[in-house]
Amino acid sequence: MQWRKEYDEKRLLPGDAVGLLKDSTNLILGMSVAMPPALLKALGEAFAKDQLPPLNIYYMHGTEALADSLLKNELEGKFTPRCLFLSSHDRKAIAGLQNPHWVEFVPCAFHQVGRLLTQQTEPDCFMVTVSPMDKHGYFSLGTNADYGASVIRKARKVIVEVNPNMPRTFGECSVHISEVDALIESDRALSEVTEPEPSETDQLIARQVAEYIQDGDTLQMGVGGVPAAVARLLGSHKNLGLHSELFSPAIAALIQKGVINGREKRLMQHKHVYTLAIGDRAMYDFMDDNPSVVGYPASWVNNPSVIRKNPNMVSVNSAIEVDITGQINAESIKGTPFSGTGGQLDFVRGAFASHRGRSFIALHSTARKGTLSRIVPELSGGCVTDTRMDAHFVVTEFGCVDLKGLSLPQRTRALIELSHPAFRAELEENARNRRLI
Repeated sequence: MQWRKEYDEKRLLPGDAVGLLKDSTNLILGMSVAMPPALLKALGEAFAKDQLPPLNIYYMHGTEALADSLLKNELEGKFTPRCLFLSSHDRKAIAGLQNPHWVEFVPCAFHQVGRLLTQQTEPDCFMVTVSPMDKHGYFSLGTNADYGASVIRKARKVIVEVNPNMPRTFGECSVHISEVDALIESDRALSEVTEPEPSETDQLIARQVAEYIQDGDTLQMGVGGVPAAVARLLGSHKNLGLHSELFSPAIAALIQKGVINGREKRLMQHKHVYTLAIGDRAMYDFMDDNPSVVGYPASWVNNPSVIRKNPNMVSVNSAIEVDITGQINAESIKGTPFSGTGGQLDFVRGAFASHRGRSFIALHSTARKGTLSRIVPELSGGCVTDTRMDAHFVVTEFGCVDLKGLSLPQRTRALIELSHPAFRAELEENARNRRLI
């Protein structure tokens, strides 16, 4: 094959590939499953030996490999990690750092991340895991179109880690060998996330949300126990569609059952649209070489003006806390970043703008084994993910309320009713002191 020669010429050992960064300032890493573990290990070793300049490293949703290779006390000061969305691996690594402020958080709505990393930031190099090259010279970004499909066209250098475990997917996931500056090979297993069994509270909340989902709706399901529990309740629905930030095992199961077929979508009919996928091996195998599963950049998938084009759009996401006026915090705890801005607001706005669209924010009424209310007088860290003007349906195990059109007193009373009974008197007293009711 004519492309095989070019492939062989660009194939390097991980240490040699990392050496190409010696004249760089900004390095972008692929997100989550697409983070290249062999290149990460080589990066850590090069920084430890002072073989690289003090790079700014931008990424979202770090993996265990990132934490083990780079987020270590002995490497502090040798580069600057800039994270746009924290994972559990990031949080665990940061908790073990002598200086937790070394990892800098960058707030950014997901549909704007591609622009941030290609225009506000000059991408000197992009590193990402891809599927093996096909006979036409194309790799695939597989699980992660997200910002990768945007950055890979703009980065001054592109270094890919070719992994046979990465599924070959369609949409805007194709990358040609001519667009790649260097490649390494690895067969390390992809990062996997197993969806936990929904709790009794998850199921109580999910049943309320599922009542609002009708045949022919197009879905976006976020991360968390409740969105996964909702998906499990939709097995008897018909002709659902998918236009979602996240592709998950629960979604794959609905496609395999024929529940999600995209037949009534107006935009990309019959196609299952996602921008990132996180799941288990079975899900990755289902995605592999499946022409109905298409990945596109978050700049398009998460753009509210695109989301609204499908009628009957339904968005289901979770939150950390909601205040009694309807402001929603889904990203920080007491002012400390917990996850990130992500794409929640993108879909809250896009779903409501859709004809007969609905967005749901679902959360347990309490945290810390019932000792802390998640319906609060005011957000603990002052961080607003979704404004009170954007909030639509809010759901806890104690009910579901549509906030659109409600006055502040009406909102306050409705949200207090969603709180756990043990906290209602305190919330009402606070609301009276603030003259909300």
